[in-house]
Amino acid sequence: METVIAYFDETGDDGLINSSSQDFVLTSIYTKTANWQRNFNVMKNFRALLKEKYGFHATEEMHTKAFLTDKNPYRNYGWTKEQKQEILIAFTKCIAEQMDLSIVNVIIDKTKITDNSYNVLEKALTYNIQRIENDSEGNWNYIVITDKGRLAPMRKTARAIRAYNPIQSHYSFVAVNQPVKCLIEDILEKDSSESYFIQICDFVSYFVHLYFKCVVNGQTLPARVQNVIDTQFVSRVMATLKYYDRLNLKASKSNEYGLVIYPR
Repeated sequence: METVIAYFDETGDDGLINSSSQDFVLTSIYTKTANWQRNFNVMKNFRALLKEKYGFHATEEMHTKAFLTDKNPYRNYGWTKEQKQEILIAFTKCIAEQMDLSIVNVIIDKTKITDNSYNVLEKALTYNIQRIENDSEGNWNYIVITDKGRLAPMRKTARAIRAYNPIQSHYSFVAVNQPVKCLIEDILEKDSSESYFIQICDFVSYFVHLYFKCVVNGQTLPARVQNVIDTQFVSRVMATLKYYDRLNLKASKSNEYGLVIYPR
């Protein structure tokens, strides 16, 4: 049976009390192991081009929020607004046009949570893994690699849904237990600075957050982000990922970009 590698990263915090964000976005990208090396080479070559054209060091982590809000180390490069836009467009096109991968985005809208015991991370991870599991249709196994910081609770959740994973039936109010079967091994951890793929998750996750905030909920972009891009730019990033079939649209039929949004 073929194996797929899934990478995870998030935008926002998963807390409810003294929270710094109104939503929590958990993004996964996954690719067949047979395509992994080609995808890696595509991103490696792309980063070399960014170094040549913009001086962006190939070993420098792409952390999208910090990039857009002009924090170090990105501020030190002295890029213009137009150059930053060019880099973001290039990243989007590289992911969408050149790489062979699928993306699932889960958004937990914390403004709609009424139960203080609601476990944001557990719900987001469960919904995301369920979508990858559904996509596999039992034809391939997958392993999960995540950025550092939340390994213990993520492992606990993944182990739990191997045994008990209640899915609401479409035809009744009864939940049916459908344990996850294709996930192999415990969730593994890797520093995002050492993984192009986790950095891609970070890139997509932050743009999904901006899309949800500004397009879905009609709020304004953060002030520092507005210095670089506008809402139309955010929408174009999402549209490009969809056009090139990078987004798993089956993850949610209620959203044009397949965004899984809870609570409903």
